[in-house]
Amino acid sequence: MTTTSTGLAFAGDSADALRWCQRYARRHGENFTVVSWFLPRELRAPMFAVYAFCRFTDNLGDDTDAEPAERLDRLDTWQADLERAFNQPQPQHPINIALQHVAGFKPLRVDPFRRLIEANRLDQRQSRYDTFQDVLDYCDLSANPVGEMVLALWDIDTDSEEGRYRRDLSDATCTALQIANHWQDVRRDYLDTGRLYLPLEEIHAFGLTEEDIAEGIRRRQCPDAYRTLMRFQVDRAEAWFRKGERLINEVPRELAIDLRLFTDGGRAVLKTIERQNYDTLSRRPKVGKHTRAWLALRAAVQLKLT
Repeated sequence: MTTTSTGLAFAGDSADALRWCQRYARRHGENFTVVSWFLPRELRAPMFAVYAFCRFTDNLGDDTDAEPAERLDRLDTWQADLERAFNQPQPQHPINIALQHVAGFKPLRVDPFRRLIEANRLDQRQSRYDTFQDVLDYCDLSANPVGEMVLALWDIDTDSEEGRYRRDLSDATCTALQIANHWQDVRRDYLDTGRLYLPLEEIHAFGLTEEDIAEGIRRRQCPDAYRTLMRFQVDRAEAWFRKGERLINEVPRELAIDLRLFTDGGRAVLKTIERQNYDTLSRRPKVGKHTRAWLALRAAVQLKLT
């Protein structure tokens, strides 16, 4: 039996569902596949299930072939199936079947998964953010839950005092990755979805208007004031990476390697923005394949040497 757009039709057991997640993750996540090389074998299937959930949820929220109301309906259907996974009735989608299986031996909590769905609901209703705190609140829905899911797979109790400290550091890294992605994708987000994550309050503080940004995108021109604004945002993202970097020394070796790879990859995005003289209006900064390969190779060497 095949899956629908919300995936609620699947015939198979948990082993079949885990294999489905692996295939889905490999099709939709080149960077994740690289990271998965450094995982202990027993964590690869659980991590594929978590990644598949995150990617599938984002795909539901970003489906440009559907109207916002239809996307919201699909997200509601998706959450209903998620709730079945964590409340014993049998879920119908292979991803949630896999998550139910993983939750049987790992301390996964339903809250981070709910928050990720809510982030995608928010994307259907809101396309502007007044303040940076509003952006941080969005990150707490869209990015930070992923770190909590990963910590759970490593049996890190985020409700203990030590666990809360690790969760705070994880949140810093996830927030840094999210805002680095936002600054990289200003042009693409505006053209593809009409979204703008730069805080309006700060756009105005740097002497710009939203129309200045729209005009820069249309004409592929970048005002000097925008470059100054983006320099400020890049420096801010780097500060979040520095805070979260402390987690690398607080987790098992294999997870530390993945965290280093993610952190270095996010910083590579910031470096690319810097090399473009902070112009993310005329073209999207891209981290080259050689850079990504070098980061993966360096992570592999670190794993061998530790």
